[in-house]
Amino acid sequence: MRRKLVRIQLILKKQIKIFPATRQHTFVETDSVRYVYHPLDNIYVVLVTTKNSNILEDLETLRLFSRVIPEYCRSNDEKEILAHDFDLIFAFDEVVTLGYRESVNLAQIRTFTEMDSHEERVFMQIKEAQEKAAKQAMAEKAKELKRAQKEALSRGLKPSYQSSTGISSSTPSAAAVSEPVAPRPAAPKGPIGGGKALKLGGKTTNEDDFLNTLRQQGQSIAPVEKASLSGGPSSLTAPVSSAPRVKREAVHVRTDEKINARVSRDGGLESGEVVATVSLSVATPDLNNVAIQMSDAATISGVQLQVHPNLDKKEWQTSSILKVKPNGKPYPVNSDVGILKWKQVLAEEDQLPISLNCWPQESSDGVQVNIEYTLQRDDITLQNVRIVIPLPTATSPIVGECEGAYEYMKTKNVIVWSMPVIDTSNPSGSLEFSVPNGHADHFFPVSVAFSSQNLFVPITVQEVSSGSGPVVYSLETNFNSDHFEIV
Repeated sequence: MRRKLVRIQLILKKQIKIFPATRQHTFVETDSVRYVYHPLDNIYVVLVTTKNSNILEDLETLRLFSRVIPEYCRSNDEKEILAHDFDLIFAFDEVVTLGYRESVNLAQIRTFTEMDSHEERVFMQIKEAQEKAAKQAMAEKAKELKRAQKEALSRGLKPSYQSSTGISSSTPSAAAVSEPVAPRPAAPKGPIGGGKALKLGGKTTNEDDFLNTLRQQGQSIAPVEKASLSGGPSSLTAPVSSAPRVKREAVHVRTDEKINARVSRDGGLESGEVVATVSLSVATPDLNNVAIQMSDAATISGVQLQVHPNLDKKEWQTSSILKVKPNGKPYPVNSDVGILKWKQVLAEEDQLPISLNCWPQESSDGVQVNIEYTLQRDDITLQNVRIVIPLPTATSPIVGECEGAYEYMKTKNVIVWSMPVIDTSNPSGSLEFSVPNGHADHFFPVSVAFSSQNLFVPITVQEVSSGSGPVVYSLETNFNSDHFEIV
């Protein structure tokens, strides 16, 4: 083995010397071996073979090696590769075994490297149960010794103590007690799985039967907590407010705006609307008749406006001022009251703040999926953007390109593409991944969630005043996606 390692080192050192810097090569041969290599950014992926090997198969193997590296490394620099060296070694070992190429693809490699061992899980459960039983026995023994100590004191006998640690033997007349040794922490629970050895997925009752048997034998076994899998992909797109905490003044105005959209995967808006509510809160009775000057809503077409019945509609129509009617009921103190609502029905996909183009392409190797987003409103900055794409059952995506971040959620069978901010600095971006099986319908509906401090319908507060003049006020605006899907 040592001689083989030395020979490999000599071969690799020799390889560096024979690569001319002025030409691009696919392979280089020496008297005994062939170097097949492929540049990957600032590194080279090199395959060392014999001279009589099939060069086409070698190139295909090399391409597979090059595709494996991005699966485990975020970048192709040396530091990132060294941080995941063992992961890469295990993955490469699935590609080439004893010098021969295995017939595997990327999805199979990931499946093989993530395999679960039933024997290991059972061993960890037995070990955990034994430690719990030992802990309980130790606690019972400590109680027994304390009880013997009390009996000895009640009889006027002086209990004796051992200098050694742990629990020593005792007699009813004189108990020897020492501080019980703290039990070792229980071993971490193995992954929840099931089935026979090296079987992926699936759940059986073997673990529960084993634990129930221990309970029948008198062992105290705590119930195993299982992760909750409740909630589907829709729970991932629940709106997350991006608005920072606003210092509330005596007069506080809040605008909550939501968008609902249903877009066809082939293009075109099936349905869409934006609804909003403006609420007012006053902290003191002397401010319960304030007037709010809003921006001119007459210049915005297609928006249906509705003011509270207790407000002066004539003043609103002529001056865009929200104020209580003469002799009307004043605003309640320390209570949010809706004073204005609006609704805009969207007719075109171009009106949406963001558009998505999802393109699954089926082939003999599986399905290649390309998704691209485009920001369509330069005046709106989207925050906490999450795009949830469903996946075929029992498949792991192989991501080739991603702007932002992604997370494969195996329990929900989705991939979540997220961007903290989308604005004019990154008005478009794409995600590209592949799966070994499935068809186009498996990747829909695509759900989109985002939040923003910029309103879709720009009706904002200009000024708040009372009978004595302008009033200091605080303003809060929230624009969120309520139900945004590409179907």
